[in-house]
Amino acid sequence: MSKLITEKLINERLEAKGFGEKQQEDQDLARKSVLDHYGVELTSEYNENASFSIYEESTVDGYSVWVAAVDTRNINICEDVHYYDSDLGEVLAEAIKYSNGDIDFPETIYIEDEYAGYVDEAIDELFVYLSERYEEEVIDELTNEGYEQQD
Repeated sequence: MSKLITEKLINERLEAKGFGEKQQEDQDLARKSVLDHYGVELTSEYNENASFSIYEESTVDGYSVWVAAVDTRNINICEDVHYYDSDLGEVLAEAIKYSNGDIDFPETIYIEDEYAGYVDEAIDELFVYLSERYEEEVIDELTNEGYEQQD
């Protein structure tokens, strides 16, 4: 009798890697898994040495804009300033995804409001992306261990 790959078995392995149903259902666990994977820490305390920063500024006529930049001393108005915060989830996800940190020496990303909606959006996007990659990896591991997929 052969060993079968089941959803339960896949989930157990995914949870061990930090990307299973338990983490998917808990935003704080999902955030920790994503940030640990990419070697990033988010902080709401201003840090001029942060590798990336997102914060709100006001225009001279009182409108709010958001700055999302690698170097806050050299802001490019066309690329780094956002009129709406709805674009920031994608921007933050890219900054996290292409960071150069690791779990022992994380890269710091300054975010004025760590719990803004765009932060959750970025974490959710990256969690789904990583959990799909890890699921493929788990299935390959199980196949190499002699398990077979169900028909």
